[in-house]
Amino acid sequence: MAKIAKGKRPVYLDNPQIDNLLAIVMALTGEVSVLRERLDTIEQLLEIKGILSASEIEAYEPDAKVIKEREQWRAEYIARVLRVVQQELETLNQG
Repeated sequence: MAKIAKGKRPVYLDNPQIDNLLAIVMALTGEVSVLRERLDTIEQLLEIKGILSASEIEAYEPDAKVIKEREQWRAEYIARVLRVVQQELETLNQG
């Protein structure tokens, strides 16, 4: 379950919408950075151990089950990334 910060969101720039966009970009940057490092580690270890090559990874085609699981993950991920916008909409709708 995702942790939700309490209290008012700090404003760093003159425009709150730009702050929201910055928060989204920074959340994505953090996610991509961690993902890239972990993926690189896995690919390096697979190659070193002779288990799987980069070309085999590139040639992989997922089956229907994998595609469905990836779509579910993607939807949840996008919801996390756009959480700032969703919170703003909820605030507007409540007040």
